[in-house]
Amino acid sequence: MKKLMLGNEALARGLYEAGCRFVSSYPGTPSTEITEFVALYDEVYAEWAPNEKVAMEAAFGASLAGKRSFCGMKHVGLNVAADPLFTIAYTGVNAGMVIAVADDAAMHSSQNEQDSRHYAKAAKLPMLEPSDSAETLAFTKLAYELSERFDTPVIVKMCTRVAHSQSVVETADRVECVKEYSKDPAKYIMMPGNAKLRHPIVEQRLSDIAVYAETADINRIEQGSDNSIGFITGSTSYQYVKEVFGDKHPVLKLGMVWPLPTEKIKTFAATVDKVVVVEELDGFVEEYCNTLGLEVSGKDILSNIGEFSQGLVASTFGIATHSGKKAEENIPARPPVMCAGCPHRGLFYTLAKNKITALGDIGCYTLGAVPPLAALDSTICMGASVSGLHGFVKSGSEQRAVAVIGDSTFMHSGITGLVNIAYNDSASTVIIVDNSITGMTGHQQNPTTGKNLKGDPAAKIDLETLCKAVGIKRVRVVDPYDLAACEQAVLEETAIKEPSVIISRRPCALLKYVKHNAPLTVNPDKCKSCKMCMKVGCPAISMKAGKATIDNTLCTGCGVCAQLCKFDAFDKGGEN
Repeated sequence: MKKLMLGNEALARGLYEAGCRFVSSYPGTPSTEITEFVALYDEVYAEWAPNEKVAMEAAFGASLAGKRSFCGMKHVGLNVAADPLFTIAYTGVNAGMVIAVADDAAMHSSQNEQDSRHYAKAAKLPMLEPSDSAETLAFTKLAYELSERFDTPVIVKMCTRVAHSQSVVETADRVECVKEYSKDPAKYIMMPGNAKLRHPIVEQRLSDIAVYAETADINRIEQGSDNSIGFITGSTSYQYVKEVFGDKHPVLKLGMVWPLPTEKIKTFAATVDKVVVVEELDGFVEEYCNTLGLEVSGKDILSNIGEFSQGLVASTFGIATHSGKKAEENIPARPPVMCAGCPHRGLFYTLAKNKITALGDIGCYTLGAVPPLAALDSTICMGASVSGLHGFVKSGSEQRAVAVIGDSTFMHSGITGLVNIAYNDSASTVIIVDNSITGMTGHQQNPTTGKNLKGDPAAKIDLETLCKAVGIKRVRVVDPYDLAACEQAVLEETAIKEPSVIISRRPCALLKYVKHNAPLTVNPDKCKSCKMCMKVGCPAISMKAGKATIDNTLCTGCGVCAQLCKFDAFDKGGEN
């Protein structure tokens, strides 16, 4: 049956059709929907893990037991999972194990735009890279075949455009594939003596896969009528080249980006006058071509920063496009802001007002860095706020400082940093902004919500008890809508000379089960145009004709703005 699918949905379908039995992932844009879609298949056990390292280790365990397994993550998540990744490359697998990593060129929702192909090379693992939804489904099924044929985990590399664009796929029936488990200490126990014996096996395996890459259908040469230029490309870059040039120039389309097909590349290069490598981000394939002694063009004409597009490829080669009316250049920018009624807004206002240094973390609350709040001083990676705060404090700084981390992120990577604070007696105040969900990636459950991936009841981590259990004696809960209580907690806890935790608790305003108060209104006669209410940066508040006004389609009635007004210009509409 043919069906229109997102790339992520097609990958999930590929997992289903290939007989995958176990899925463990951590949500991260643009990979999140893979696991959400596969959870719809009852034949597949699917879960959210606390972090990517746990997810990969769990997927390995399922593979070891003889069940085809999968773990998915975004590119920075692979950093977290790198520890097991490099060692599982040595052990190999029992049943097939597939890892999906989704890169985010242009950083639509990421703190960097690293190129995950380097991980495949460094870990000596095969990596497949589809260019549309149909290939995504097919490559996922192929990945399991290769995993079991070559005794290796296989990485499928997605990117934002492939993950979140739609194209037609043809579905098939599910095929079950289960292997027996047998104890094999020499293969799976990576003590130095065993690991030394496994390394040569890994090198030979990579050589064998390289031989496969030479004849694999996923690496194909498409002939053209004009051999003055030949393109080596893959993923979305392949689509842009074909959209611009059609069948005019020959193309070597790479579906396996590691190991690369040496002889096929040489053969292709010999048939054209000039080779151009079109690839997003780093010159990964270009550098490999250079090691073969080939003169190719690539990053000398195309950037290693951001996403490519049809227009970019066309303009690089001096080709005019007919993409319709050009957008007006004076369209105002639309910077991201926290939602109206966001529970983080009151906390960030308090931190900014009191000039508290705030080490931030990864989540929608990172938007607290945006003016007018501008409350954050750093954001590095998951959990870095807590560990970084410890270093900031222990360095001898006299500046009042806090860490700000979400509930899901705290479970992901914040706990160990808090253990470090308690263990080393750091006078650090960690603020856990508990909005009862994993917000930034689209409202996924996490270990603090009391529900699992499918929404069924699950063990609920009690943050207060957990913080006390690791050695934090001062733990308090505040409502960020209560600015006075919030300020009191922040000032008191940052003044003491011992570890403390503030849990700023209120559910995300966008959760369906959250009931809001009626929208506020502004009494124009009382409004003195002081713009104090504008300092919280709420999108529901604006100034019109010199007076504050409320957009009642956005306002959730949280009342934070009313607490800032000295003239009682805001009228509460009551509770719904």
